[in-house]
Amino acid sequence: MIYRILIPLLLAIVLPEIYIDCHFLRKHFRRHPWRRLAWWVPTLVMVGYTVALAGVRSFAPADVVWLKIYMGLFAFLSGPKFFFALCSFAGLGLQRLFRMRHNYGDMGGVFVAISVIVCYFYACVFGIRQFAVRRVDLSFKDLPTKFDGYRIVLFSDAHVGSFKGSLSRMLARDVDSINAQRPDMIVFTGDLQNLQPDEIRPFMGQLSILRAKDGVWSVLGNHDYSFYISATDSVKAANERLIRELERACGWHLLENSHHVVRRGQDSIVIAGEGNFGNGIYPERANLMQTLRGVDKRSFVVMLQHSPVAWHKDILPHSNVQLTLSGHTHGGQMSVFGLRPTALHGDPDYGLYREGSRMLYVTGGIGALVPFRFNMPAEIVVITLKQGQ
Repeated sequence: MIYRILIPLLLAIVLPEIYIDCHFLRKHFRRHPWRRLAWWVPTLVMVGYTVALAGVRSFAPADVVWLKIYMGLFAFLSGPKFFFALCSFAGLGLQRLFRMRHNYGDMGGVFVAISVIVCYFYACVFGIRQFAVRRVDLSFKDLPTKFDGYRIVLFSDAHVGSFKGSLSRMLARDVDSINAQRPDMIVFTGDLQNLQPDEIRPFMGQLSILRAKDGVWSVLGNHDYSFYISATDSVKAANERLIRELERACGWHLLENSHHVVRRGQDSIVIAGEGNFGNGIYPERANLMQTLRGVDKRSFVVMLQHSPVAWHKDILPHSNVQLTLSGHTHGGQMSVFGLRPTALHGDPDYGLYREGSRMLYVTGGIGALVPFRFNMPAEIVVITLKQGQ
């Protein structure tokens, strides 16, 4: 992950220090060069740490603790300086433009820098422990009568490898909350692991107690393939076989470009699941034609697809699927006044989307590679299907 953005990261670390050195340190530490050098030590440490992580050939270190430490150091050491320098530089421009006596950007920068530290601390300590049960009623005119009131619990993006230590209790909380809904069906829309299927083994006891009348159905997400590790093809293939075996050992029904008919008397709906939709960036395993092969066009279909991008680009134009359920985005893991970083690219990223009578719901998930959530709590979604307009 770090190697993909190495240059921007290094610039974000070094350029603010150069600005601060030129505008503040030279003036105040002119007679104390050792103090000035000491100020640079944390930055040099961050540069070395960044380069070291960029040297990891996999997407992230096998032990994500190293990534969590890096994110914490960046948030407390480099991030505040970046925002201070940005505000100070903007204030300097305004000072010269309007010939003001003071650079008010300095004061604004201090406020923003302190806010960044406080928000990151809150997100890592308290935000990741917040949890919500979302309840959504969705009405469809072509829903079979016997499925009026049918309840589906959606959860996604568990990233169980990050539930270490005291955080393991959060996964137990999530599982208990899902079972407490007494759903007709439980669906999981991918990213059970971070990098390796061995992460799942310690949590199989918890994942195995999920219960629903019509079972637990799942698909794989981009992290569930071997896309993010540096290994031989044989090792990657073995890992992908293993995660399939582990999910099935938990009693889950894994859908890989396949479907299943759920019946209530003479009525039925179809639960379908695609492989990950890559969109030219991630592993491309989706095959919509294969997934819906043999499905009557009049059938009511609930589609599981990890990536919500597939809805506009493939599912809407090439099928009659009424309801698509996705995850992947984590809701950006933060929301400030309703603004989420994942919304910037314009694709569906969180919540309910409609196109005529067809719908997509994107959940923020229950986990993440790096535990961090600000105003975007972990969630499960209780979807109740209704018959009507």
